[in-house]
Amino acid sequence: MPDFHGLPTATLANEHVRLEYLTTAGPRIVGLSYHGSPNLLADVHDMTSDTPHGKFHFLGGHRLWIAPEALETTYYPDDSGLQVQAQANSVELSFSSPEIRKKLQIELELGLPVLRLSHTITNLTTCFLYLAPWVITMFPLGGTAILPQMAGNADRHGLLPNRLLALWPYTHIHDERLVLRDRCILLRAEASLPPVKVGYASTEGWLAYWREGLLFRKNFDLHPGATYPDFGCNAESYCGDRFIELESLGPLVTLAPGGETQLAETWQVYPSLDVPFIPKEIRELL
Repeated sequence: MPDFHGLPTATLANEHVRLEYLTTAGPRIVGLSYHGSPNLLADVHDMTSDTPHGKFHFLGGHRLWIAPEALETTYYPDDSGLQVQAQANSVELSFSSPEIRKKLQIELELGLPVLRLSHTITNLTTCFLYLAPWVITMFPLGGTAILPQMAGNADRHGLLPNRLLALWPYTHIHDERLVLRDRCILLRAEASLPPVKVGYASTEGWLAYWREGLLFRKNFDLHPGATYPDFGCNAESYCGDRFIELESLGPLVTLAPGGETQLAETWQVYPSLDVPFIPKEIRELL
């Protein structure tokens, strides 16, 4: 049986991609390869954080997170108790803490390098909960994150702002990893501290990471007019000295007991930058 540093795993695969997920902890995706490539996702199995409930193990790869960020809820350990329902080309992974249930459904497209992911958070308490789904994918250093920005006017006369940029306290605006351009923000994944993190209100609905000749893109749901965390961000990226993250967020919602909220993503891997969604002026910077 395959494993990830001693944790048992299973796979979804076709002739293009191979995805590896944990079967006893999570829900977590820990591996993704394209035509036999090395793992496209980060491995930080030794990285932990102390929480009121014990140690949280980051492990790496892909996870479902909760905003606003709080040690008591966001970092609840998920080392055991995972429920798995697997089929030929899909799997459902579910984990329950005392307050919420996290569910990750993964479907592999037949004959295509495409994965469809649905992330669901359910309120298991007898109280109302105010939260947003937050989906984080971690990658190894050595590449560049591509964060597309809105081009053109937000109104007919160009009088209103068309972009929002949020910065975290540890982010230095002069950090050399951060490249600001009119049609994109690039975040170069190089080992350095302090870390750098940026967020923004995406109108494009996708984030990408270019590394060693492969381009990973994830599309995510947009909800115009909704209220989002972090000054209104639905897209964020973080880079430290060991990994870089592409993060998508759903709207903040008030969940009644038994209520749920979802955030969907679509993943695709490309063997080139010659794709229409990346303009030539961005390709020339990579």
